[in-house]
Amino acid sequence: MATLLEAIEHFTQKEAEKRDKILLSYFGENGVKCIVNSICNHLLLPPKLKSKAQILDVGAGSGLFTVRIAQNLHKTLPKASFYAMDITPAMLQLLAKKTSKIVPFLGVAENIAQSVKLARKHLSIPAKFDAIYSTLMLHHCVNTEAVLQSIRDVLKIHGKAVIIDLCEHSFKEFKEEMGDIHLGFKPEQIEQDAKNFFTKEVSIEKLPGICCSSSGRSAELFIAFMIK
Repeated sequence: MATLLEAIEHFTQKEAEKRDKILLSYFGENGVKCIVNSICNHLLLPPKLKSKAQILDVGAGSGLFTVRIAQNLHKTLPKASFYAMDITPAMLQLLAKKTSKIVPFLGVAENIAQSVKLARKHLSIPAKFDAIYSTLMLHHCVNTEAVLQSIRDVLKIHGKAVIIDLCEHSFKEFKEEMGDIHLGFKPEQIEQDAKNFFTKEVSIEKLPGICCSSSGRSAELFIAFMIK
């Protein structure tokens, strides 16, 4: 609980207003575009999403990726509905200022089902989703296996999930600068963990040409694709 409260405090007081600038400084405009395209391309892989698909971003933050991904997918799925969950009110307030076409709600990645249940008392949100994605959120979570299970639990049958995050790195200062809990992950470990919860398909690969770079430091990214 202490770690959770520290994360909320970090992103509320230190980072919410400048979150977009930080991400752009780390990845550059081209890197952000590549991340957005990678998420969208994987979400459009078989099984085909229905025309009125309900799509959730877990750990949406200030919405830098969320808004762009929704705009991109809307070209192919004009009737799809988009939702954004985050633990930090300040982040969701910024996202809401950017667009009214994405429904934001508070929630915890380790227990999305309960978060959705609480949000449904006040908002029109589905109990389960056709697709879920997460961009650079997993390394902020204490229990990553609980997050994977939590994502699986709120996916419809044959629903798909896409996660992009950092590969393992040695920059301990990221814990202070970005509120990170994990210094990235070994892709093979994420793949092994995901297979405990996703039975249809799990695939993971490094993203070529995209890395988090700052002050001469560089950490690669991986993308995980899973089907329930």
